Amino acid sequence: MDNRRIVTRASLVWVAIILAESVHGTLRMLFLEPALGPVRARQYSVITGSILILAITYLSIRWIGAETTRQLSLIGLGWVVTTVLFEVMLGRFAMGSAWDDIWRDYDVSRGGLMLFGLAFLAMAPLLADMLQKKKRAAQ
Repeated sequence: MDNRRIVTRASLVWVAIILAESVHGTLRMLFLEPALGPVRARQYSVITGSILILAITYLSIRWIGAETTRQLSLIGLGWVVTTVLFEVMLGRFAMGSAWDDIWRDYDVSRGGLMLFGLAFLAMAPLLADMLQKKKRAAQ
């Protein structure tokens, strides 16, 4: 499959991930934050969000059509870059959040685990591809 089609499909999957994560974040704010507080709720959300990302990636990785480790790695890296840009643009310019509030989720010393979530996002295409190959080999 040509690279342009892979990029287009990977971009569409990224949109699906962002939409799912937006719903996930809304549910976190409505249900987890009142019970656990914002920091703890965000920490749990990184774990559940990673599971959500893996599920979407697993279901779509064959459709994307990436075949090499390099292609899968570039997809993951692209997803990370676009996710950070999206979050910064949304937080700063659409929601008017202060820079400190935006970076808090990335600061491990302040309880932020977003860097771990981004690392998982970067690895999700490789992991999903590996799981798909194991599944096919077992059949």
